[in-house]
Amino acid sequence: MTTHEPLQCSAKDCRADARWALRWNNPKIHDADRRKTWLACDSHREYLTAFLSRRGFLRETVPVEAEIG
Repeated sequence: MTTHEPLQCSAKDCRADARWALRWNNPKIHDADRRKTWLACDSHREYLTAFLSRRGFLRETVPVEAEIG
């Protein structure tokens, strides 16, 4: 039996429901088509986006529903 728990924000110590999927990769270590995902609540979206963008890692941000299909 599988339990579907709500997806939670990836920000440290945040347990809020995720609303956004931030798809990223580190071009120095990942293939160009590889994507990793951080999840963000509305409150942490800007912070996590800025963190990834400063490093040149952010590729796209989509609603979390698009991530889970």
